[in-house]
Amino acid sequence: MNIGIIGAGQLGRMLALAGYPLGLRFVFLDQSEEAPGAQVGRMVRGAFDDAASLHKLAAEVDIVTFDVENVPVDAVRDIAATKPFLPPPDALGASQDRYDEKSLFRKLRIPTAPFAAVDSRSDLEGAAARIGLPGVLKTRRLGYDGRGQYVLRTHHDLDIAWEQLGSVPLIYEGFIDFSREVSIIGVRSTRGEIRSYPLAANSHSAGILRHSIAPYRNAKLQRQAETYLRRLLRRFDYAGVLTIEFFVRGGQLIANEMAPRVHNSGHWTIEGALTSQFENHLRAILGLPLGSTEAIGHAAMLNFIGTMPRLQEVLKIPGVHYHSYGKEPRANRKLGHATLVAASAAARDRALKQLLRACRR
Repeated sequence: MNIGIIGAGQLGRMLALAGYPLGLRFVFLDQSEEAPGAQVGRMVRGAFDDAASLHKLAAEVDIVTFDVENVPVDAVRDIAATKPFLPPPDALGASQDRYDEKSLFRKLRIPTAPFAAVDSRSDLEGAAARIGLPGVLKTRRLGYDGRGQYVLRTHHDLDIAWEQLGSVPLIYEGFIDFSREVSIIGVRSTRGEIRSYPLAANSHSAGILRHSIAPYRNAKLQRQAETYLRRLLRRFDYAGVLTIEFFVRGGQLIANEMAPRVHNSGHWTIEGALTSQFENHLRAILGLPLGSTEAIGHAAMLNFIGTMPRLQEVLKIPGVHYHSYGKEPRANRKLGHATLVAASAAARDRALKQLLRACRR
């Protein structure tokens, strides 16, 4: 079985690593032959919106998936009509526009921050007046890892935010004073089987995920998250992994965004769950029985951002696993990650502190 992956980043690379033991083979579409996926699969060179490249990929594989969200939906509908393409294009499209995404959450009764579309300076003025300050102005498309957004705290910030972001369609959202950020990763197969992983608690720096710990044990929030996840999975007749990121405020979940793919906050599942998110994504899109999503002990994941720590400093910490993506170092670039698994939450937290220290050396 040959799997086509649009995008050859670290997520695609990890999908291939999870799939080889199942006898699967992988072909990637990407513009760069230096992308991480090139280490583990054959490459088709081309842009994500290039019809000829997309059809070349599709012709060489049995099924197509993706590891990025900036794949133009119109460009993939043709191949989706002739070749299995999962998760479905409609789910991909819904995740690409923050206003459409928030509107979908509202339709499915998934709590979210108050929001309004902003297409002009006067729209921004009106949205800030109705929703209030503080708030966050965001580009509707292509923002990730903290890019394409500006926090407005006073009326004076409207001019600055508009100057920085006002050249594209925007969304204004009410600021959520949250106590915790969490995410849930779920998976649904083509046969309708659904599994959910335990919640992960996430810590960010400059808008980039720094580390996650799992399981984040809160039975009430776990039930809420699974309810909201199932609404989205069924809405799209979904197959594959789907992630929802939430703010926690007052013991309730408020959805921030979704990702119709394997997700950074789920890297802990590689060593910390009975079946990783990557293997379950492949099982799901191929209609295979899903693997258990049960956590093995207590896990953490730490991103390596900008620079890689010394291998020996990381590996001497008990229970730690080192993952390098083979990328060239660059500021704010995710170059790799470490996972760790411990028998207790206290032991995990101690090991995570050691790992953080190792990354600062």
